Order: sequence, then C-alpha cells, then structure tokens
Amino acid sequence: MMDIAKQLEIIKRGAVEIISEAQLKKKLEKSIASAKPLVIKAGFDPTAPDIHLGHTVLLRKMRQFQDLGHKVVFLIGDFTGQIGDPTGRNEKRKQLSKEEVLQNAATYKKQVSKVLDLGRMEIAFNSAWFEKMSGLDILNLTGHATVSQILARADFKKRLARNEDISLLEFMYPILQGYDSVKLEADIELGGTDQIFNLLVGRDIQKDFCQEEQVVITMPLLEGTDGVQKMSKSLGNYIGIDEAPKDIFGKLMSISDTMMLKYYELLTDIDLQEVKPMHPKEAKMRLAEEIVRQYYTPEEAAKARQEFERVFSQKELPSDIQVYQAAAAENVLDILIKSGLVKSGNEGRRLLKQGAVFFNDTKVTDENFAPDKGGILKVGSRRYLKVTF
Repeated sequence: MMDIAKQLEIIKRGAVEIISEAQLKKKLEKSIASAKPLVIKAGFDPTAPDIHLGHTVLLRKMRQFQDLGHKVVFLIGDFTGQIGDPTGRNEKRKQLSKEEVLQNAATYKKQVSKVLDLGRMEIAFNSAWFEKMSGLDILNLTGHATVSQILARADFKKRLARNEDISLLEFMYPILQGYDSVKLEADIELGGTDQIFNLLVGRDIQKDFCQEEQVVITMPLLEGTDGVQKMSKSLGNYIGIDEAPKDIFGKLMSISDTMMLKYYELLTDIDLQEVKPMHPKEAKMRLAEEIVRQYYTPEEAAKARQEFERVFSQKELPSDIQVYQAAAAENVLDILIKSGLVKSGNEGRRLLKQGAVFFNDTKVTDENFAPDKGGILKVGSRRYLKVTF
C-alpha cells in the first residue's frame, strides 16, 4: 500500500469534508500495519436506469480507493430504493415497485464497469438483510434515532415550514441507510454533500452496535450543463456515460468556462496547474476529449473532436445525419416526435417556444408549421435531421 501522505493527497482531491481526518489517518495507519484493506461503502438507489457524470464523482473516488488497495462495496439500495431518499426533495418521493428498482439495478453493473474494476469490487444489495428482518426488527431500529434528530434536517425543516407532508416512511430512510453501514462494517462511507445527515446517522448507529465509527467523506454535487442545478436526468441537464461519444463531447463543449475547472477536478486526474494557463476553448476541448476517452477509446475521443470541429468550427453538417421521410402537410412538431429528435410532445413544444428549432436556418416557433420542401431541421446546436418528401 502507498504511504499515508500520498494516500491522503489522492483521497482529499475534490473532497468537501472529511469527518474526521484524524480518524481517517488512524484507519489508514491500522490498515497498513495489519495489511488489511479498509472497507469503503457507497450506496446507490436505482431510482433511474442511467448513470451520468454527476454519479461518476463518487464512482471515481471509489476507483481511487480501489487503486490504493482498499475494498470497495458498491451497495445497491434495492430495498431502500422502494422508499426513496427524501434528501433535497420538496415533496414526497414517488415510491417505485420492486420490479422497477430491480430493472434499473440490472443496468448499473454494465455502466459502472466503465469506471470501477469489477474484479476488485463487492456488489451488495440491502434487501439481503432487510427482507430477512421481521417488522419488529425494523421497528427496533427506530430506537437508534429521535424525532427531534430527524426533524433537524434542513430539507424537512423547509417542508414543515411550508406545511407540507412528511411521511413516516421518509423518517425511516436515514436509519435504514445507517444500518447498511453496520451490516457492511464500513470503515469509510462516501456521499454527496446533500447526504451528510444520512452519513452521520450511520456513524451514530455503528456506535450503538459497538462498531468503530465510519469516516464520512463528502463530495461536491456536480452542476449540470446549465451550470446552476445539480446534474439530473429529470432536469435535462445531464451527460450520460452511455451516450454516443459525439453527444458527450458536444454537451461538454456547452458548459460554461467557470464550470470547467470543477469538471476537471472531479471528473479527471489531470493536474489543474496544466489547465489554468490554457485558452478556455482549448481547455474545454481537452476536457471533452479526455472524458470521452474514459468511457470509450482514444480513437473514439479523437473522432468526436474531429466531428465537433467539422460541424461547429467549419459550419458543416454531421457526417451521420439522420434522414426522415415526411408525409405531405406533416407539421414540424410531428416530425420532431416521429423522427425521435425529441422524446415527447412537451419537449418539442418547449424547444419551439424557446426558439431552439430551425428549418433551413430559419427559426420555427409555430408547432403547426408544415414544410413544403425538403431541408435540414436543427434543434439546438447538436441535433440535426434531413427532411425529405
């Protein structure tokens, strides 16, 4: 194993808070002395099927721990996922069925293999212990937290102030997440800054079960392509790691210059001192190429860069533009939906209202507009469609 100073340098990169660094040093010292790796836990509720770059902030930190020789446990909350983590929510979260949760979880292994070494990782499902517990066993867990402690959560305080409902099921979530740490005997738990309450509950519950408290390491929440909101599929500001290389590249080129260094720090291993003197456009190009390379190949990354430069710098059309055979008098909204250029009528109407749709370089805002000749339909700066009759 690497010496403690070097391990700490790698572990602390990008981290917001370590509770506590003194405990972390002691755990690392013990690990080196005993030649026993630490158990690193990070939990993911499979409430959506796709993993995006926001998720990889934690995944990359997990990979760093793997490379340092520690044991990483990728915990899939197939049981807690049916409840739904209330963190950051303004309203009650819709419960998912067991079938929906398992269907989403099935896609996770393939996707995380792009970041983590599956051969050096344990995948655990928290249904393995929760489904074996009786109702009384689960109720007994509530004795490890108080109502005042749970209500101290900032998001719950806000909801109470607005007279919004909080279900008792939501009260249970941090307790169940904390018990996961007991079952896994976690030395370290990773989570986003919005997870701090849940992570600290885990420390308290471990102490109640006579275990050494886990060290909590929080990572920043990655803002999406809008540069404002946390990256989220529901907000449409996400970059999925399974998206086509040219789409990943194009989306990364759309982020603001001010967000770029944060993306470098959290999503790459590149020394920030190399990046700071670079021209913003070139730095962004390098960032996009590096991230495509991580999830595909160097060849795909180079190809995505060439395609971007050809389309956006030289104002040419994409080499793989989709062709759509339109019916006579078919309106633009129908073309957008049927061609798959948008995922729904609502998305199409929103883009039309925003002035993001062009036909032969002319802005289209009327959903009933029906082209009378062939041409190029463009949505935003990255989606093209060749319309023929």
